[in-house]
Amino acid sequence: MNNSSSVLKQDLDHSDHSSDQFQPQPQPQRRPRGFAATAAAGAAEGKGRKEREREKERTKLRERHRRAITSRMLAGLRQYGNFTLPARADMNDVLAALAREAGWTVEADGTTYRPSPPPQLASFPVRPVESPLSATSLKNSAMKSSLDCLPLVLRVDESLSPASLDSVVVPERDTKNEKFANSSPINSPDCLEADHLMNDMQAGENENDFTGTPGTPCVPVYVMLPTGIINNFSQLVDEVCMRQELRHLKSLNVDGVIVECWWGIVEQWSPQKYVWTGYRDLFNIIRESNLKLQVVMAFHEYWGNRAGDMQIPLPKWVLEIGKDSADIFFTDREGRSNTECLSWGIDKERVLKGRTGIEVYFDFMRSFRMEFDDLFTEGLISAVEVGLGTSGELKYPSFPERMGWSYPGIGEFQCYDKYLQQSLRAAAKARGHSFWARGPDNAGQYNSRPNETGFFCERGDYDSYYGRFFLQWYSKTLIEHADNVLSLATLAFEETQIIVKIPAVYWWYKTSGHAAELTAGFYNPTNQNGYSPIFDVLKKHSVTLKFVCVGLPFSAAENDEALADSEALCWQVLNSAWDHGLNVAGQNVLPCYERDGYSRIIETAKPRNHPDRRHLSFFAYQLSAPGLVQREFCLPDFEYFIKCMHGEVTAEIQG
Repeated sequence: MNNSSSVLKQDLDHSDHSSDQFQPQPQPQRRPRGFAATAAAGAAEGKGRKEREREKERTKLRERHRRAITSRMLAGLRQYGNFTLPARADMNDVLAALAREAGWTVEADGTTYRPSPPPQLASFPVRPVESPLSATSLKNSAMKSSLDCLPLVLRVDESLSPASLDSVVVPERDTKNEKFANSSPINSPDCLEADHLMNDMQAGENENDFTGTPGTPCVPVYVMLPTGIINNFSQLVDEVCMRQELRHLKSLNVDGVIVECWWGIVEQWSPQKYVWTGYRDLFNIIRESNLKLQVVMAFHEYWGNRAGDMQIPLPKWVLEIGKDSADIFFTDREGRSNTECLSWGIDKERVLKGRTGIEVYFDFMRSFRMEFDDLFTEGLISAVEVGLGTSGELKYPSFPERMGWSYPGIGEFQCYDKYLQQSLRAAAKARGHSFWARGPDNAGQYNSRPNETGFFCERGDYDSYYGRFFLQWYSKTLIEHADNVLSLATLAFEETQIIVKIPAVYWWYKTSGHAAELTAGFYNPTNQNGYSPIFDVLKKHSVTLKFVCVGLPFSAAENDEALADSEALCWQVLNSAWDHGLNVAGQNVLPCYERDGYSRIIETAKPRNHPDRRHLSFFAYQLSAPGLVQREFCLPDFEYFIKCMHGEVTAEIQG
């Protein structure tokens, strides 16, 4: 019995071991090798990359939503609260403005506190004359009231430019607190030197007058001579009248004149056959008048502003080439060519009788330099302005009236000639997305509004991957054109001041996309400064920037219709240029012959409250029609405007 039990037990143990042998054992997991390992790693990396891209898009959407809310808040504060906030204000600016409105004091470093009666300062030393009190408080306050009361209630000075609103507060007299007015010796004029006090008093007396103050920086004024003084045969039209006009300008203390030298007149008939006869006669008369001279290399056409104005097309030999090859001109999406100026696509293409676009410009400039070498040597020609696009301004011809455009249309992209299309295809291929080699198909037409398009509307395609690629290429082409031409201009005009004109595309500035600026080539949406790369190139060539945005007399209704903000754009451009170390000049967009227009010009030319005391290097005054003497406008006001720009006005002249 025992033997059989032991045998049975051995059999069962054996069967258990044998069954264990037939059960599948877990195999150790092998790492993929070779191609399998690469594929697995690529899949994991691709998944991570997609997740990161999705997170970036989500972050971008949240940021756009936040900016939209901030933009609406700022618009409401400006419109209904009369807050003069900077164009690119952030929440710090808003909080500071609200705190000041509530009567708090906000210092430059952000220190915020409630104002209190000034303490007795017997145990403290009196501030020196150079203290911020005399340099800021007295200068910005209205000194018509007695100096015995320095104000204790603070308000934002509404006359400040947007660039200077961050930390400047202006005192205002409060009769309720007059009992504290003389509690501190610092409030007494006795602690200030007489000359500082008199200067501050003069500044306060002129605060509400358009004159500015005597002793401020001198801003030279140049008058632009009207187009038509040289006819299409390069002849001076009326020598007697011109002498009379120049003598009159000299009597008004104008510093100099500006003359446009038209490519379509001088090189009109044959390539490299330049006729400067009329300009030589004109320059001799200007020399006799003892006026300085600035010249403009005008490489665009001119069709006048009124019926009967002289028309100056591009050279006839260029137009002949254009008949067989319209791609030398800018072309819109519908294939219509614009003959206002040459396309930048041919800057390095030998399609102009064996020359490239920039070679044609260089030959013209070199001919001028050689022809008038004597005037350069004696210093009569003080500066040369180089035209870089339509109207002589660095911009695409995106707003052509001949194509039906009217203000405030957004304009159209001008990149459909075959040479710019080749450049776009090359850029898209280099980016790795060949299908991006096209212009936007939802950007509307010349007179569209941003919200009517899928490209420029809020959260539109302008801020998509493709949109950013296209706009960067479009703007880069403009910048490269400026760089190419200026490289040769500085060679042709060594040791001569060179000027580049930038337009003011101010409509739709209050939208997030800035559609009108984008079609003109300025990649300046609300989330970046599109002018900075341009100013880098201008600084590289030591160029003076002339900004065409002064004295725009638009009503509130007109600004609201186009969501325009010419003042905010003006201060963005001016401050950005000054930050780049550029000399900045100005030019009025529309002629102005009344005190309000002169006031706007002076305030822009010499901002009274600019923290860095910046000012324009000169101002170009644009006339509406030939003939200063025959024109019906107030010459005493114009002469007074000149004296204000020169800083020569005294208190006695104000009457």
